[in-house]
Amino acid sequence: MNNQTWQIRRMESNISEVFLIRNGRVIDPANNFDDVADILIVDGKIAAVKPEISFSADYEYDATGKIVTPGLIDMHVHLREPGQEAKEDFLSGSKAAAAGGFTTVATMPNTSPVVDNAALVRAMVKRAEEVGIVNVKIIGAVTKNQQGQELAEMRDMITAGAVAFSDDGHFDDNAKIFMNALDYLHDTGKVIICHEEETSLVKGGVMNEGERSAILGLKGRPTVAEDIAVARDVLLAEYTGGRVHIAHISSARAVDIVRYAKKRGVKVTAEVTPQHLTMTEDLVNPADTSTKINPPLRTQKDCDAMLEGLLDGTIDMIVTDHSPHAPEEKDREYIYAPSGFPGLETSVGILFTELYHKGKIDLKTLISKMTAAPAQIFGLNAGNLSIDMPADITIIDPELTWTVDAKNFYTKGSHSPFIGRELKGRAVATIVRGNLMKLNQW
Repeated sequence: MNNQTWQIRRMESNISEVFLIRNGRVIDPANNFDDVADILIVDGKIAAVKPEISFSADYEYDATGKIVTPGLIDMHVHLREPGQEAKEDFLSGSKAAAAGGFTTVATMPNTSPVVDNAALVRAMVKRAEEVGIVNVKIIGAVTKNQQGQELAEMRDMITAGAVAFSDDGHFDDNAKIFMNALDYLHDTGKVIICHEEETSLVKGGVMNEGERSAILGLKGRPTVAEDIAVARDVLLAEYTGGRVHIAHISSARAVDIVRYAKKRGVKVTAEVTPQHLTMTEDLVNPADTSTKINPPLRTQKDCDAMLEGLLDGTIDMIVTDHSPHAPEEKDREYIYAPSGFPGLETSVGILFTELYHKGKIDLKTLISKMTAAPAQIFGLNAGNLSIDMPADITIIDPELTWTVDAKNFYTKGSHSPFIGRELKGRAVATIVRGNLMKLNQW
């Protein structure tokens, strides 16, 4: 447990409470708003957004010099409940989310047991309401036990509260089963989030296949495995009229496939992670398992294609793929360690340092990819600062310089390739349903 103070102001349901955020640069892409303004919050909802609000408030936050945005949304995290609480749980994971500026996260179903039925979804929704510091949404499995052989009861899970479906961590090899899933969900509006790596081509691979993997003597995972999988799922979406969302896209050719499919009117969207935007295979070090992720770090050409796709709208959103593991799991030989690292607490810092401050992306686009876009695609009541919306808000200091230190993480995961990095830009306050969670700076 670190030595930071976690301060949460709880509102009493029977008392009208007024909270005023003053003088921040408010960026609300969904409403095309970008100006210095105040935000008035009454009883946990947005009451006004305009310059110089004159109102007597119970609490005021001076956001001078800071950016105020709709609460950040991450539609791809692994909070590890149920059954893998040694890696993470809803409490630690949602605290990490709040520390990183995220007010809504969606947790993947590849847990133990797999979240593949309505009873488990209901249990997870209840658990999230009981202990979650932020809004935790539940993603259900596409197939029973994520084995790709039989469809899970997805409609029952929708009724229970599932917001989307995924067999993340697995590519559904059986095209007929996957096509049936798209047909089954066709009239529900729900999205299938697809992990795209053709299984036979990546078996045993631990990094990107290429010259670097040959030099290191590590078995590779080729980009063509992703390209084939993306092409198949795009074609099936076009054939059925279903909705597919490409998880953690990383291959330049896969971006081209999605771009072309969108031009044809296919219902396909895509996400990218900070690591696939800013890191390459050159950083892979067999002595440091934090760089082992899935899909693997690619080439600079692929990184450039990710940014281009983000800017031209081919890639719709940014996610962290927050994947914490227990220390003893990552402290193994590279080939045996599990893939993934915690990303919720470093995402804003990496994106601001490597993209915004280097002039590679403007603030409106960056904020839109983390707020309005995911809310619109997944049908969430979030992602904007419209009147009467839940007051989910993130306050970012774009100039704050800080050093990544695992001892200060709220997540249980400690293996991050960003440890020791000096970053510029950080979420300094997170507001969920009008409740302020203000972190002490470190």
